[in-house]
Amino acid sequence: MQLLFQLAEAKLNQTINTIIMADKLVIVSDMWGAKKGLWITSYLGYLQQYFDITFYDSQQLANLDILIQTEENVHNAFIEGGTDTAASHLLKKETEACYYLAFSTGATIVWEAAKRGLPVKSLYGVSPTRIRKNNDRPNVPFQLVYGANDEFKPSDEWANKLGIDMEVLPNYGHTLYTDEKIIQKVCMDLLQEVTQITPQIKKVV
Repeated sequence: MQLLFQLAEAKLNQTINTIIMADKLVIVSDMWGAKKGLWITSYLGYLQQYFDITFYDSQQLANLDILIQTEENVHNAFIEGGTDTAASHLLKKETEACYYLAFSTGATIVWEAAKRGLPVKSLYGVSPTRIRKNNDRPNVPFQLVYGANDEFKPSDEWANKLGIDMEVLPNYGHTLYTDEKIIQKVCMDLLQEVTQITPQIKKVV
């Protein structure tokens, strides 16, 4: 009985230590925020047991209040100051170095904040197309993934000029990050990089 108690206590302490030591992961949504972000729950399902997760809705970070949520309206709102505002808010909210997983506009926000000094252990960015408009890069570790069919992905010339490696996946478009196979791939990449643990997630075939 005493041995069972000791084993249970040891297991509890191990669990507590794991929780305390969990790395922080900041997830930043695409331009739609939580409004069209049910797919984000799949990422949380895979990652929450390994990380202390903070989630940001990119529209909230940018202080956007758009009555008619068309793609054009939302896109223009970020171009016309929203991305800059969101990056400034992220800088104020996150002062300790942590890991980032961000999508499309959200990844552009983190990219811009990192160039201004946001402490980043690493950024895993999926489909941040607007970064192609600037000829500089943040001084942080990052991984960029795009769909081959995304017509707005940065060019190879841009990437070569800045010394950037991009992973381009065939047969996918801009919103590849909502596809279950890509969700699994991204989570596996991130977990292997950060925890050195091989998670039980199937690779993209």
